[in-house]
Amino acid sequence: MSLSGERPRSTRASVLVPFAIVTLIWGSTWLVIRDQIAVVPASWSVTYRFIVAGLAMAGWAAFRRESFRIGAGGLAFATVLGVLQFVLNFNFVYRAEHFITSGLVAVVFALLLVPNALLSRVFLGQRMGRQLAAGSAVAMAGVSLLFLHEARADPNGTATTVAGIGWTLCAILSASAANVLQATPTAKRYPMLPTLAAAMLIGAGLDGIFAWITTGPPVFEVRPAYIAGILYLGIFASALAFPLYYGVLRTIGPAKAAYSSVIVPVIAMLLSTLFEGYRWSLLAGAGAALAGVGLVIALSARRPNR
Repeated sequence: MSLSGERPRSTRASVLVPFAIVTLIWGSTWLVIRDQIAVVPASWSVTYRFIVAGLAMAGWAAFRRESFRIGAGGLAFATVLGVLQFVLNFNFVYRAEHFITSGLVAVVFALLLVPNALLSRVFLGQRMGRQLAAGSAVAMAGVSLLFLHEARADPNGTATTVAGIGWTLCAILSASAANVLQATPTAKRYPMLPTLAAAMLIGAGLDGIFAWITTGPPVFEVRPAYIAGILYLGIFASALAFPLYYGVLRTIGPAKAAYSSVIVPVIAMLLSTLFEGYRWSLLAGAGAALAGVGLVIALSARRPNR
């Protein structure tokens, strides 16, 4: 509870509802991404995803009659955001799933909380506070247990696992930089939907160039599940989820917003239980419980930039 007696912003419905939607959607993406890299090179799948996402975002912005006149500064901002979030982050994540299970990638990505908090302190002057730090410690303990469980269950060798974790850590750093960039005063100068549409389409173009250079001409799989996956990842997991997530991030700060990544692996495991026959162990159950407790503690803390 804040000093004024008002509820913390992070426990209001205007934050909790989009936070929950984003977490549920992103918790389901790991299974879909795994299917996307079975035949098509990862970079081409990323390209198709953000072509769909960028067009959907532009269409929604046009429907809302938002101006696309963001100027040279807006285009420069969109380019930097596109490179960090929609090129580096996702190419790293898709490659990580070549080496390790989607569950382990999701668990490692929960560490996004750490660089988000550190970069917010350095560039935004946002302090975590004792309650947020305590919640983070509890959540990280839960993530550690989930990591231990997934690492034990991973069928790949040590070298392959290290490579997969390395790619995931690179994704975390680029995603964290993009998150903090979205919380700056510069980001708030430009309308979110048109700027995100530009960032996604610029990112898709760069993804395509990178894919062509590294893997050759476009490869596409005419399989209903693959096409459905592209549409789901492009429309729901990108065009819908990113504006909601960035709206939450601007309200409660990057450190608290990163808690979506702490709960995402739990959602992913629950979905895997339903669709893949995933079996919970005592270790995984304890980790999920701690992650949930840490989330409650952290979101009930006062806003971090006191």
